[in-house]
Amino acid sequence: MIDVYFWPTPNCYKVTLFLEEAGIPYRIIAVDIGQGAQFRSEFSAISPNSRIPAIVDHLEEDVTAIPIFESGAILVYLAEKIGRFLPEETSERTVVMQWLFWQVGGLGPMAGQAHHFRHYAPELIPYAVDRYTTEVTRLYGVLDRRLDGRGFLADGYSIADMAVFPWVNRYAKQGQDLARFPNVARWFRSISERPATNSAYRTGPVDPRSSVIAVV
Repeated sequence: MIDVYFWPTPNCYKVTLFLEEAGIPYRIIAVDIGQGAQFRSEFSAISPNSRIPAIVDHLEEDVTAIPIFESGAILVYLAEKIGRFLPEETSERTVVMQWLFWQVGGLGPMAGQAHHFRHYAPELIPYAVDRYTTEVTRLYGVLDRRLDGRGFLADGYSIADMAVFPWVNRYAKQGQDLARFPNVARWFRSISERPATNSAYRTGPVDPRSSVIAVV
């Protein structure tokens, strides 16, 4: 059994997307970030950076429980654990890892800042809104070019797609119009229609600030 420390944010949905696709049993443990639960000592013992998501894998064959924090590291761990969604062959594995790190280091942080300054900042700061919205637009262009003639970011559905999808799912909050990115829109629609995707988005607590899947 895997415990998933979760609140309905894009990074947390990466984990439930994987677990639903893989059919791995898991238990949701809510971490209400609006109430500061991520800073409690019992959670920071699992996630030293006090950020969600985190998991604890209770190994059946061992009494040891493995805690893991950082969404990218969680996806790699899970993929290696079951031997799916991350190719073994070096060149294709490298492709997946590149796009995973592109999301972790680029799309996620920039889209997160766009969310904040467009919707949650206590006052409107036009420079910040323009800076982050423009950068997210550029990153969607990168994604659109990668998906030209491709069904997925790599050769088959992978943890790279699972990492990117939850952030693109909030495109409207980032000031983006998917009509400008037809390859992204096609890819987004195909993942939205996967049964595991819908199961993942029906899982866990509801945050009124969280968006549902918007199939374009």
